[in-house]
Amino acid sequence: MSEAAPHILVVDDDAQVRRMLRRCFEEENYRVSEAEDQAGVDAALETGIDLITLDLNLGGIDGLSIARAVRQRWDLPIIMITGKGDMIDRIVGLELGADDYIAKPFHLREVLARVRSVLRRSGARTAPIPAEPTAGAAETIRFDEFALDLSRRALQRNGEELRITTGEFDLLVLFAKNPHRVLSRDQIMDLLKGHDWSPNDRSIDNQIARLRKLIDSDGDQPRLLKTVRGVGYTFTPQSLSKSSVTA
Repeated sequence: MSEAAPHILVVDDDAQVRRMLRRCFEEENYRVSEAEDQAGVDAALETGIDLITLDLNLGGIDGLSIARAVRQRWDLPIIMITGKGDMIDRIVGLELGADDYIAKPFHLREVLARVRSVLRRSGARTAPIPAEPTAGAAETIRFDEFALDLSRRALQRNGEELRITTGEFDLLVLFAKNPHRVLSRDQIMDLLKGHDWSPNDRSIDNQIARLRKLIDSDGDQPRLLKTVRGVGYTFTPQSLSKSSVTA
């Protein structure tokens, strides 16, 4: 995230909604740009954006198509906003790597809370991960056939780099630093988000589902990321090691 005030891109084909969100964000000292279609999104992204609020129900193009196009080139937070009640759209949106999801009609205070939370998490993603490595050291966590490069924020399987969202990466680092320990959903939310989350926030559950698809070949019988019924989740690699190289 940039050092200046965070820059939010509001994508909606309804000018009234864009004005309402712009006013709301600017009152909180955020910088705001607007777009109503793919061309407007592409132009705004070149100026440097920290977060996107994206309406899935755009007039000329499906918002999911815009989300796919953004994800192909950019790694930044997306909060999807829609008036649709179709659960399929919500599932597909989260699978594309959305960081949060808000349904219309919404309260502006809820939108602000979600934006602050997502920006805080994305800001933490660019900072050193608090842990054992010394200053100037590049740490890699290796488990089974995978390698997590914390300095590059990259995941590799057998030397081949995999596509992983920032939220999924943070979640995997959390599990890798707590192997064979059962973490409840509340513990995971607290460790990743602090106390800025609500009981109805299901983003972690969706990130865990996507993470399983990435690192477990058999989603029905996961080998690495297992559910402990009624308790939470546990990360169970057969081998795990850490290495640091000082620059």
